[in-house]
Amino acid sequence: MSLLTGKAVLVVGASSGIGADAARGFAADGASVMLVARTAEPLAALAEDLAAGGCDVGWTTGDVSSADSVAAFVAATVARFGRLDGAFNNAAAGQSGRLDEVSEEDFDRIMAVNVKGTWLCLREEIRAMEPRAAGSIVNVSSIGGVRGSSGMGAYQATKHAVIGLTRTAAHDFGPLGIRVNVLAPGPTESPMLDDLRRTMPGGVAARIAATPLRKAGTGAEVGSAAAFLLSDRASHLSGVVLPVDGGFTA
Repeated sequence: MSLLTGKAVLVVGASSGIGADAARGFAADGASVMLVARTAEPLAALAEDLAAGGCDVGWTTGDVSSADSVAAFVAATVARFGRLDGAFNNAAAGQSGRLDEVSEEDFDRIMAVNVKGTWLCLREEIRAMEPRAAGSIVNVSSIGGVRGSSGMGAYQATKHAVIGLTRTAAHDFGPLGIRVNVLAPGPTESPMLDDLRRTMPGGVAARIAATPLRKAGTGAEVGSAAAFLLSDRASHLSGVVLPVDGGFTA
């Protein structure tokens, strides 16, 4: 049996980058997968590819900053598969610039997606898992959630918050049989990293140079760590903050 055989997994933020790569990995590991993002076209294309490989896959658009939207896509997952075994909460908005340079509009936007969005996903996923007293949720933070650096203050504040939400959820819902963990990726090849290369010249290269493995990670590598945490092999892990960073935080 593969790592996720028989499990229904929701992937939030699945249209590109880490989310799309993780979804491919979950499918290869035997999961049925529901794909969610704001834009339909890349979801439809990814779903077609996964279905061609034999995956039981569905997709729907959604906005993590809207309570109604989150409730709808979690309900759609349960309707499609009959249950929700796992969830990978990866949707995020990026930001660069010193704290005194961040506009109020940008601050509110990134908080709405990265913090409120994670909370809304957790809330609805827990509600879906609670009747079966089982489930595993993996949130995505960042090495920016465990240490500071210049130029990304608002983003790092949200990623610290994701870790706080995860740890609290592990305490709140462990007695119900639901595990909640969080990944802290380092620089990972993705559209967001490409944006940072443009907005922070030299910053990405410096972080990679300071990484013991001397390379950026891949979405597949982050997805593999998530698959382990979602699987029964991680049955006694909850509240864990797992760096997937090539040793950057070592």
